[in-house]
Amino acid sequence: MTWTMRRWTTLLGLAAAALLAAAPGAAAAQRAMKGKDCTECHKKFNEKYGSAKFVHGAVKQKRCEDCHLRHGIVPKLALKQPGNQLCYACHAKQTIGMDKPNVHPVLRNGNCTKCHDAHGSNQPHMLRAAGNEACYECHKRAPFEQKVVHPVLAKEGCKACHLAHASAQKALLVAAPNQLCVKCHDAGKGNFKKAHGDYPVATKSCTTCHAPHSSSEPKLLRASLHNPVSSGSCDACHQPATSPKPFAVTEQGGKLCASCHDDAALANGGTVLHAPFKKGECLSCHDPHASDSAKLVRAAGDQLCLRCHKKMAEPVAVKHKPLATGGCASCHKPHASKAKSLLDTEATALCASCHAKTVQQKRKTVHQPFAKGACIACHDPHGSNFSAMAKARVDRVCYGCHQDAETRFIKTHTHKPVLDGLCDSCHSGHGSDNPKLLRATGAQLCQQCHGELMKDPGSGSNHPPFAKGDCLGCHDAHGTNATGMLVTDQKAVCLKCHAKQGQEAAGAKSLHAAFDAGDCSKCHSPHKSALKSLLLAGSPDLCLSCHKQMKEKLAAEKPHQPVDDCLTCHKPHSSTEPWLTTQPVAELCSQCHDFKAKEFAAAHLSIDPQRVRCVSCHDPHASKDPKFFKAMVHAPFAARQCDACHLANPK
Repeated sequence: MTWTMRRWTTLLGLAAAALLAAAPGAAAAQRAMKGKDCTECHKKFNEKYGSAKFVHGAVKQKRCEDCHLRHGIVPKLALKQPGNQLCYACHAKQTIGMDKPNVHPVLRNGNCTKCHDAHGSNQPHMLRAAGNEACYECHKRAPFEQKVVHPVLAKEGCKACHLAHASAQKALLVAAPNQLCVKCHDAGKGNFKKAHGDYPVATKSCTTCHAPHSSSEPKLLRASLHNPVSSGSCDACHQPATSPKPFAVTEQGGKLCASCHDDAALANGGTVLHAPFKKGECLSCHDPHASDSAKLVRAAGDQLCLRCHKKMAEPVAVKHKPLATGGCASCHKPHASKAKSLLDTEATALCASCHAKTVQQKRKTVHQPFAKGACIACHDPHGSNFSAMAKARVDRVCYGCHQDAETRFIKTHTHKPVLDGLCDSCHSGHGSDNPKLLRATGAQLCQQCHGELMKDPGSGSNHPPFAKGDCLGCHDAHGTNATGMLVTDQKAVCLKCHAKQGQEAAGAKSLHAAFDAGDCSKCHSPHKSALKSLLLAGSPDLCLSCHKQMKEKLAAEKPHQPVDDCLTCHKPHSSTEPWLTTQPVAELCSQCHDFKAKEFAAAHLSIDPQRVRCVSCHDPHASKDPKFFKAMVHAPFAARQCDACHLANPK
């Protein structure tokens, strides 16, 4: 094609495209595209937000593309930007308060839609729930709905004291704590002064004694009050209200507490002292004025203890039941004890108070740590990520004392429970009526895992050690370098009982390859069999499973009748004759063939079979020849002209 022709072809193509674009159908399609909006497909969207009192401006004006991509499906909901970044495009960070030191965690984590519906709502500010209910989505309502509720909370809700997004104050307060309180409570009034013993409490924290939201006590006082507080006797601990420093205490530290609380009584004869108690640091655990927890403790339950004992806060798969249900005080005293670790009583007795049945069991063999009452030698008293609350994986605990066991057990072949660290699969951790703390004896122990193998076949033969349940007569329970978890190599294991076969092999001319290699299980099942002598299969199938060329030969040629049972001619292990034959070849053949018969003498030129072996001419297994001659024969022999080479009656 010439350049001119190519040029005209291109121009014609462009012209055709222009005509198609200008056609009425194309124009109609474009107009149809421009006329569509998202709600034509997203009909449920209109149903949900069409009647909402408060609708997002972009939604009201059908500007979906302000926030969403047209076609994309990633990220979620096809938003143009992730998280709050999209909101900040219109709502400036400074306006929301993102520059303040305290930001609402939900907002800080980029999740505006946790509180607000992005499209519309029946609540002001497009909140997902009304008033306090929006807060209760995250904050448990119980602390805010006790018997006595702060009037401002009941009337105006959380927003009366807290900002929604951010604040310069902690807890998102609208003002400093006490400044906030005195907006409603006039500290200069007589009733206020009288209730507080004329102390200038407005300069301190009101929430020291009062709950800010709700309480079970009048005046929103906290549930647990120090006696001087409840009686209005502030001067029992503090300088008089008229002094220059009215809130200064009359004594420092534990000395002040000891003026009312007798240390000896608190110790109750205990010689092991809790460190804060010993140092007189009572305020480490107790609030001097009021608390929502009993005994004026600074935090509820275990949270108080975990402030110092942080490691105990780490999550575990199995938590000690007393700790999970009753906390630290289930086992420990708070101030002093006669037992180590501030335990209620000596460790063994403490464990026995719950685990009496375990402790009282009488066993012939008792695990040494258990006998000594050293439960925590193996168990973690608080909780564990391992079964039975073991301090570590069970084998690691055991190897702590049985230090040589790991090197003895971890071999080329290791028993699966040992490999998996499950010593307690076979051994009891406390005690047993069996030797070596075994959970059962002999086959009863093994059948817990090997139940199918241990079933009695009902007929056939059982290996005597297997029948007696003497598994350890052949197998190592932990680990070995011998295949099959045997105590040593297979040949040595078998010959330990089958010594006769070993003795016969010593003077043998031929050995079965499998027997010589010590691979007895090549032919015999070590446990049980439906056949005699624990054979894996009958003859000749068992033999032919290895002698595959012979199997092919027997299938292709005429078989010699005795091949139906290889043991007619061969011994299975060793023989004083070549080829594992049961006796010399001539004697073996003479059992079926009468060497003295005239026909035999004529066929063999009266040659004495003792002088020429039968297998020199005949194949003992199979042949294509009716007389079982070998496939390759000397020409005179094939013509039966023996006298061409041999003298008929040699002298």
